[in-house]
Amino acid sequence: MAEEDDTKIRILQSLRGKICEAKHLGLSSGPNRLRDLCTFCTISLDQEEVYRTKVYEKSVSPFFGEDFYFEIPRPFQCLSFYVYAKSMFLRDLPVGKVAIRKEDLYKYSGKENWFHLQPVDPHSEVQGKVHLEMKLNELITETGSVSQQLVVQCDQKKTKVKKKTSDPQFEETFYFEFQVTRSSSFKGKSQFQVEEEDIEKLEIKVELWNNGNLAQDVFLGETRVSVKILRNDHMHRAWYLLQPKGNGTKSKPDDLGSLRLNVTYTEDNVLPSACYTALRNLMLKSPDVKPISASAAHVLGDVCRESVGYEALLPVVRLLLHHNRLLPFLTAVAALELENTQEANTIFRGNSLATRCIDDMMKIVGRSYLSVTLKPVLNEIFESNKTCEIDPIKLREGDNVEVNKENLQGYVQKVFTSITQSSSSCPPLMCDVFRSLRQLASKRFPADPHVQYSAVSSFIFLRFFAVAVLSPHTFQLQSHHPDPEITRTLTLISKTIQSLGSWGSLSKNKLSSFKETYMYDFFKLFQEDECIEKVKKFLDEISSNVSKESNGVEDSFVLKEGEVHKRAQGRKRIGKKNFKKRWLRVTNQELSYHKQKGKEALCVIPVKNILGVEKLEESAFNRKNMFQVIHSEKPLYIQAGNCVEANSWIEVLSQVSRCNQGRLSAFHPSAYVSGSWLCCKEPNENAEGCKPCTATVLANIQLDIDCDRETERIFSFFSSNLSRLQKMEDACAGMSVYLGQQKEQEEYSAFTIQDPKETFRTINELRAVLEDLRAHHDLKGALTDEPGTIENPIVGKTV
Repeated sequence: MAEEDDTKIRILQSLRGKICEAKHLGLSSGPNRLRDLCTFCTISLDQEEVYRTKVYEKSVSPFFGEDFYFEIPRPFQCLSFYVYAKSMFLRDLPVGKVAIRKEDLYKYSGKENWFHLQPVDPHSEVQGKVHLEMKLNELITETGSVSQQLVVQCDQKKTKVKKKTSDPQFEETFYFEFQVTRSSSFKGKSQFQVEEEDIEKLEIKVELWNNGNLAQDVFLGETRVSVKILRNDHMHRAWYLLQPKGNGTKSKPDDLGSLRLNVTYTEDNVLPSACYTALRNLMLKSPDVKPISASAAHVLGDVCRESVGYEALLPVVRLLLHHNRLLPFLTAVAALELENTQEANTIFRGNSLATRCIDDMMKIVGRSYLSVTLKPVLNEIFESNKTCEIDPIKLREGDNVEVNKENLQGYVQKVFTSITQSSSSCPPLMCDVFRSLRQLASKRFPADPHVQYSAVSSFIFLRFFAVAVLSPHTFQLQSHHPDPEITRTLTLISKTIQSLGSWGSLSKNKLSSFKETYMYDFFKLFQEDECIEKVKKFLDEISSNVSKESNGVEDSFVLKEGEVHKRAQGRKRIGKKNFKKRWLRVTNQELSYHKQKGKEALCVIPVKNILGVEKLEESAFNRKNMFQVIHSEKPLYIQAGNCVEANSWIEVLSQVSRCNQGRLSAFHPSAYVSGSWLCCKEPNENAEGCKPCTATVLANIQLDIDCDRETERIFSFFSSNLSRLQKMEDACAGMSVYLGQQKEQEEYSAFTIQDPKETFRTINELRAVLEDLRAHHDLKGALTDEPGTIENPIVGKTV
């Protein structure tokens, strides 16, 4: 991440959610019937597509079920979801869209909503904004009458064409004169009469067009400004959001169907690091507070439980993880939960603060572990797509249940073997946590010799591997949600893996606990005693007190792969022919590109040779979304499909190479063509860069955490739950006065308060640091001069 000015606010945006399903889809025009066409969805920031689902089978009510998450690397005005029908011989046909203004996203946050599809009209597809400077001067004409002169840039006169740029700077001024009078005389081409009673109706209209040369010009958007807002001799400056043609007014749309979406937009206004010191230190002190329920981290989980569940714990986990404080915190909250667990066979089975924190930890540090362990066998399942249905009721005509059972058994055996032989790849932190859980469980239930294993298996099998098998796209093990048949196969595999890995069910008298007869019969195919021994050995290895030995060779696993456009290395001239489609692949050991997916590598760059990964200026090749990989040979110039993809490639490559020796401190943000660097005009191709490289911190790839952003999220969660924090404070005060929960029992039961005085002290500390941080926000917000402030406003709404 680049070094930030210590007075600057970073605005960091992210989007997550789910494209659930559509119903009653219908094309607004054309001879095609939608029931005969396959469908897919896309997500666009303004008009830039950043996500696309897989294509779904012919249906007017398709179920998509695709989760999405991405960081938003640039400002935007509108988030749009498009539904397309895919034709075999014609171009993709737009069915309709859902467009949500950025400022309206909060209305739908975290909830599923049905949206009516709107028509996709080229004149309504607008984005961007235009900066206008307008002034109204008062002039005395030759006849002595008073005339108004309007100084503006608008569509009554054309600007010069600005070529090959999405951020043109026109810097052209036009003058228009008009007289507030009833006479009918005109003095010139740019002078016109205005009736006095019509002055309120006068407006300036600015249109932006994309010059198409031989083709037809493309409308980009318009804005209208009322003249009545102008004052004599006062310069009016503002950014205006571009609007659709005619302000987007259109007749009542056809019934195009509906789309069910779950969308959560997050915008973090991150202050300079020093502003977060007090709150960050208070959170980092949490593992040392006794009892743990009185800590700031536990208080956050308590006060946010009703509004966002335990979602607020993720930034806490990430913050503690970065500062190597997570293990003692997890140990303390797990011990607290075990105090309230009465039966050994229910250990860590609920959705609690402890289980949620450990879940979040495993997802953060276990990403590569999942990739190494499950991705190869999941790839085989997706590619071979063998039928595995064993429920007699769900069998299709022609299916052979014995063949299906054999297919399923083969898949389960491969997944089970891959898991039980993966202990050497299990991240050290996960091993440390499992060892702690094992010791705590044995201490809580000393009479049960198996509880030490069930405490670990309830996480590693039930909450980690089985969940990843069921939803591989959620864990980045597959790019899209699987189709229904593969989903069914994964469901059966996941259920079996849960049973094989669950220590409580691995005894012969537990077979009868299967509700479905077909699952009972299928489970009997596995040699139970042999499976128990393999699971026991695996659990011993990942929760042992003995440190694992490493052979020094790290397994290779894929971090990211996909299609890009790559510029031929070493070319001196600019031209379209220099860019070719290539399949780019990044592992923890090397970067390679291929002509197509699955083909031999055309070029391999060891990760250890990467000296920097930086964005490339659009002006370098007149292309957007470009970045460069600087290594020991010529820089590798790559164009991603959109801004989100470009940001993702840069992040992955930067993380995997950040510990390399000899990383550059400066780089050239443009290209070397025609004998000089375009950025600094330096003729020497080997000259040192003219711009500082993005700052890097030596850290493990899995622990790349922006602590300021996580602390800002913690502040936001506390700020939105101040009323709950007040109730908890009142409960502590009441318990202290009445020496226990003798009053308002129901009020107290909403929180975990073991020591009311210590908890009360923590809440008071929190109030002080939250108030101080809020003051920093108010101050920084008043100082900023970014577009959108009083000094430099943004006017207008997108439609």
